[in-house]
Amino acid sequence: MNPPPTDTPATSQRGAPASVAAAGPVPQAAAPPSRPADPRPADPRWARPALLALLLVTAVLYLWSLSASGYANQFYSAAVQAGSESWKAFFFGSSDAANSITVDKPPAALWPMALSVRLFGLSSWAILVPEALMGVATVGVLYAAVRRRFGAGAGLLAGGALAVTPVAALMFRFNNPDALLCLLMVCAVAAVLRALADGRTKWLVLAGVCFGLGFLTKTLQAWLILPALAVVYACCAPVALRRRFGQLLLAGLAMVVSGGWWVAIVELWPASSRPYIGGSQHNSFLELTFGYNGLGRINGNETGSVGGGGGRRGGGGWGETGLTRLFSSDMGGQISWLLPAALILLVVAVVVLWRARRAVAAEQAAQRAEFLVWGGALLMTFTTFSFMSGIFHQYYNIALAPYIAALVGMGTTLMWRRAGRLGASVLAVTVAVTAAWSYVLLNRSPEWLPWLRWTVLALGLPAALGLLLSLWKPAREQAPAPAQDGAPAGDGAPTAAQGPARSRVAGRRLAVLAAGVGLASSLAGPVAYALDTVNTPKGGSIITAGPAVQGGMGGPGGGRFPGGRMPGMGRGHTNGGTAAGAFPGAPGGGRGPNQGRPQGKGGRAGLPAFPGGPGGGAFGKRAGRMGGMGGLLSGSKVSAEAEALVEKDAADYTWAAAAIGSQNAASYQLATQKPVMPIGGFNGSDPSPTLAQFKKYVADGRIHYFIAGGRDGAGGKERTARAGGFGGFGGRGGPGGGNGGSSKITSWVEKNFTKVTVGSATFYDLAARKG
Repeated sequence: MNPPPTDTPATSQRGAPASVAAAGPVPQAAAPPSRPADPRPADPRWARPALLALLLVTAVLYLWSLSASGYANQFYSAAVQAGSESWKAFFFGSSDAANSITVDKPPAALWPMALSVRLFGLSSWAILVPEALMGVATVGVLYAAVRRRFGAGAGLLAGGALAVTPVAALMFRFNNPDALLCLLMVCAVAAVLRALADGRTKWLVLAGVCFGLGFLTKTLQAWLILPALAVVYACCAPVALRRRFGQLLLAGLAMVVSGGWWVAIVELWPASSRPYIGGSQHNSFLELTFGYNGLGRINGNETGSVGGGGGRRGGGGWGETGLTRLFSSDMGGQISWLLPAALILLVVAVVVLWRARRAVAAEQAAQRAEFLVWGGALLMTFTTFSFMSGIFHQYYNIALAPYIAALVGMGTTLMWRRAGRLGASVLAVTVAVTAAWSYVLLNRSPEWLPWLRWTVLALGLPAALGLLLSLWKPAREQAPAPAQDGAPAGDGAPTAAQGPARSRVAGRRLAVLAAGVGLASSLAGPVAYALDTVNTPKGGSIITAGPAVQGGMGGPGGGRFPGGRMPGMGRGHTNGGTAAGAFPGAPGGGRGPNQGRPQGKGGRAGLPAFPGGPGGGAFGKRAGRMGGMGGLLSGSKVSAEAEALVEKDAADYTWAAAAIGSQNAASYQLATQKPVMPIGGFNGSDPSPTLAQFKKYVADGRIHYFIAGGRDGAGGKERTARAGGFGGFGGRGGPGGGNGGSSKITSWVEKNFTKVTVGSATFYDLAARKG
């Protein structure tokens, strides 16, 4: 394959334009230092306005109605609020400003949001706008990385595909760590591509810094693509082999320093004067890294997890594993719209460009290396996600989105430039497969926009045929016929040579039209899903993009139910994060002030509970043993009366209240902006605090109220009797229940302190002992 054409004039071997070289020698200025040629093709005039339009549309998409999701995931929002009040909480990522326990992740993702809240005050916008801006930045960096070698068209296609990927539209409007991680991984890949282009060490070092910061965002997930990138650089870099390995060692050192400084400080800091490391069982960040957030995610052995234990149907409580996992009912609509196209284009591009290994076409070799980088990142992430047995949520798939988008942009451009049988065939097959797969995904929500799936087919299949016919060039073109007797060529009637020229023009126009229609059909499904996602408030710990689907796994336990959503998981949340259709008696089970938007047939809000309540169904049996989902996945709705009670005399205490599980505590902390201790951390299963520590805090007058379990903090013994637990997974019967610290604390409080009821909320005044 020849290098892609550019708009620059032809040059002689000495670099002068050919017309100048033919006129004779010219005086030569002093030669500048030798530098690698810039691989970027010249941009057409429309490139910059088109990029600005792409970024503007992306910003509008990600910022539209952003505050409708309220505090989104209150677990992280409470930590952001704490970090805005206390620099110590900011540094450690504490759940509360009094630094009782951290979130179960490193704190880097919290830092931009906490700084925003410090500047603008606590609000939904202050928390979520930094995430949306990260999404716009990710699209911009991806555009620049793809454009550099494949042109502005490829960059725009890649950036647009990323922007409308449903899971990207979901997570760049949410406050989980995945938004920052996605941005850092795209920056790391872009830096590696620059290093592959010119062999400069600084780019590899920058990539190492991105990987280090990624570790401080979501620990080992940031390193999933590291082996693939290192291998490609070691094999394809334009420098000597010894220098390559030296550069990789320097990049590794940069990664360790940029990611390890915080870990070293935390591990060396006296445990008695820092918060407990949430998610660990022995107050160790290294344990959290290699256990609950590390190998436990791979093998399912996650101590203290809500769905660990590993091995059931190959995926523990998180669905079946295997190569088809990301195409399944509950995963497919999040990420897989363009995944078949990306895989097809990756394979064909590598095969086509592999011929450059014996040729002098350095440009082809460089293009091949870029396909290997993006493709390696995609395959490493895809394989890991497909076979991991531990906790796996649908929104994790945002990690795949930029790799898929880049391969689609690069591969489509490469095949378009190779006009002929191969290019036409590959593009036609890609459009047809994408249209067919979009039909399958849309058919999983048969009552949601039923016309769209047929429209995608009606556009996609004819577009594929049009591409095949318009770009297919015969192997041997017919030689032009001589001019007829006495008729000068080009004078009067059209010559035989003009016929093929007109045919080629018509074919090119048909190709452009077919390509436009094919692009529209390929993106129609993800655009519709993205718009549905933007227009639906999100809240809680498990969220999904798009409409309800048939046969979705729905979360831990793998139980299936109408709409593919667990009650209280992901659809129809209020501004405070209250979940619609939650388990009876669970926090979030009631209706909030902004809840009740019709979710369409198939059940998105107000979903029915499992038969028989929390104990029914495949998942319900498990939930009954663990005390129900209340308070684990979404926080409770705090009434004005309960808020006033918690705020009363709060300045006289270190913690205004304490509650089982982080989500329960977060609801009250965000409502009052006073520290609320999350007993047992996120799952209620961490041994923080122990019963002895809790008793000492109470004796020292540091905690005012204990918030009972159930909706709005209500339920008490009634909830315990009904659901078999207290305070969700952290209650009796849950991971932290039985003889665990959470249930011991609950029993001790119930036995020794006075109950205070405010409306439907139940508290225990820890300053007023019984008798």
